[in-house]
Amino acid sequence: MADSFLFIIAESVLEKLGSLALQEFFLAWGLETEVETIREILGAIQAVLLEAEQQRPYNQAIEFWLGKLQDVLYDAEDVVDEFQCEVKWSSPVTPPERHVIHEEREMTHSFVDASNVIGREQDTDNIIETLLQSVDGENVSIIPIVGMGGIGKTTLAKLVYNDQRVIIHFDVKLWVCVSDVFELDKLIIKILNSASPGQRYMDLDIEQLQIALRRALDGRKYLLILDDVWSEDLRKWVELKTFLTGAANGSKIVVTTRSKRVAEIMGTVPAHNLSLLPHQDCLSLFFKCAFNGQQEKQNPKLRTIGEEIVRKCKGVPLAVITLGSLLYSATDERDWKFIRDSEIWKLEQKENDILPALKLSYEHLPSYLKRCFAYCSIFPKDQELFDIDLVYLWMANGLVQSSNENEELEDVGFRYFKELCSRCFFQDFSEIAGNVKCKMHDLIHDLALSVSQNECSMVMTGTQQIPKSVRHISFSYPESFVDQDLPACLQILQNVRTICFLNEVKEGISSERLTNKCCLRFPYLRALDLPFSEFEVLPRRIGDLKHLRYLSLYFNRSIRRLPNSICKLQNLQVLLLLGCRNLQELPKDIKNMINLRWLSITTKQKYLPTGGIGCLKSLRFLFITDCENLEYLFEDMQGLKKLRTLTVADCKRLMSLPQSIKCLTALDTLYIVRCENLDLTMGEGEGNQYVIQFSLQQLELRHLSKLVDFPQWLAG
Repeated sequence: MADSFLFIIAESVLEKLGSLALQEFFLAWGLETEVETIREILGAIQAVLLEAEQQRPYNQAIEFWLGKLQDVLYDAEDVVDEFQCEVKWSSPVTPPERHVIHEEREMTHSFVDASNVIGREQDTDNIIETLLQSVDGENVSIIPIVGMGGIGKTTLAKLVYNDQRVIIHFDVKLWVCVSDVFELDKLIIKILNSASPGQRYMDLDIEQLQIALRRALDGRKYLLILDDVWSEDLRKWVELKTFLTGAANGSKIVVTTRSKRVAEIMGTVPAHNLSLLPHQDCLSLFFKCAFNGQQEKQNPKLRTIGEEIVRKCKGVPLAVITLGSLLYSATDERDWKFIRDSEIWKLEQKENDILPALKLSYEHLPSYLKRCFAYCSIFPKDQELFDIDLVYLWMANGLVQSSNENEELEDVGFRYFKELCSRCFFQDFSEIAGNVKCKMHDLIHDLALSVSQNECSMVMTGTQQIPKSVRHISFSYPESFVDQDLPACLQILQNVRTICFLNEVKEGISSERLTNKCCLRFPYLRALDLPFSEFEVLPRRIGDLKHLRYLSLYFNRSIRRLPNSICKLQNLQVLLLLGCRNLQELPKDIKNMINLRWLSITTKQKYLPTGGIGCLKSLRFLFITDCENLEYLFEDMQGLKKLRTLTVADCKRLMSLPQSIKCLTALDTLYIVRCENLDLTMGEGEGNQYVIQFSLQQLELRHLSKLVDFPQWLAG
């Protein structure tokens, strides 16, 4: 029963209705009879959910009924959450201390490394040979790589891009994912961001962008990868190509596309048509994923079933990898036969449809992972995703659950992330300061869109209509809202839980009025993500969003102060102020934000006072970054008993750390980088009052000019 997609939502509502605080509330208001009736109805619904969900792909009537039921269950959850907020706000209490089961965060990259590719050696050599050739009369040559989705075009381009012969041959290499939108100014900004990641180009007009691009490429032999191109507009391509001339002869552009028409329009040399992977290579790839290439020899029955599964993948590497990873370490023949004999293989397959293998991999997920995966559809294609962001966005929307009250929800969420990684739903992994960065394959993203069941929607330029059932929204190009008002397509929505202003050219909204409208229109918001926004004032009404769990003002360089009303947000778990370089100070009542678990700050303050951050006893992650005036941290760190990660970076005037840092009993990760004046000796040998109480798993000390010897207090 627990495998039903909607079962968890119903179970969540029942669990909340059964809480002691809410039972007392309902009793006081004489609502116990109505609540008991709701419990009975939900129990009856749960009894039929599993069978209904199994029939969903094949029965339109059930599909419609389940869609309506999902709306009702979400509405019920909103109402129950409203009751919970009333109870909490009427009698605020500090969360009780608990003994916490703490899991280590390990990240295994499995078989997603491009260096483990099988069967594409000749393709790689052929393209590199073309790249290294000189072409008479061509300032820039364009080489298209054409093939169906999932066949490995991007992977092949990566192999070429990272080959040592290519690295030596070209002065500069650039990588840009184009995807669905081919808009000249945004594409140029992406290219410039690839050439000079630290610069900002959003305020430049098209002529200024052309000058910046020519300056970046002038006289240099470059390799540019344009990945996943869809546009067949010849005029746009000719215009872009004009911008890309002027570099050194021998510059090359590689274009990956599913469209032969795109290859004909863009290519200056014959396209490289990527063929299906030969069956024997598919077998090797499959068993490498499923058994690490060894154990299948010990079980000939599994090998036979595996060969039949591989034939159904029809030479598409992504399908092979996905199903091989799905069956990783599975030794029960029934699991293998279930995949081989699934009805999904029999569904009619049209061009550009989701691959049956990917549908199978999704259907095989437990329901809690299905919801988390579907949520990822709000992010644009090729968006860089951090594990910690995903986990806290999932948590904000109640997608992370644990039956063990002593288990940290963060650990459950990171386990969810690792499970999705192990099944190849994410790829292109790297690690930054202990956090894992990744992307989704474009076909996996298409799968997420197809299964989000009208819960999630990405608003593009020109979007006219959105289903009323949508709960999670992202804006691909938020700067397009120049009228400072909500688009008409959003004004019919009522119960939105997530709003993310995301795009790849690092442009955000500049309108305080638009933010204010969001606060007024969407009272049930759980997550509000406003990166690179340019408004100077956050509306006071932000304090009315009593359900808000996640708030990001990442890299708003205009905002100077936060309204003190923000401190009323007692449900807020995440507050991200990284890159807010003009923020004069933190709100004076920040100590009241008792449920904050992740705080990331940039501020112009000279010191962080006691009685502020040190009172946030729920904090797990604290990042203090790029505070140009900061000389001293808060002295009362000893209250942060649950803090696991502390990062202090780019605080050039910071002079010392407080002695109370030694009392962070849960601390396992410490990063201190680029703090030129920081003295880490902590007054060694002067009879310090604190004894170190943590045991670090990860420690990074870099670019600290005053660090001569390793600090003794850390050696302990």
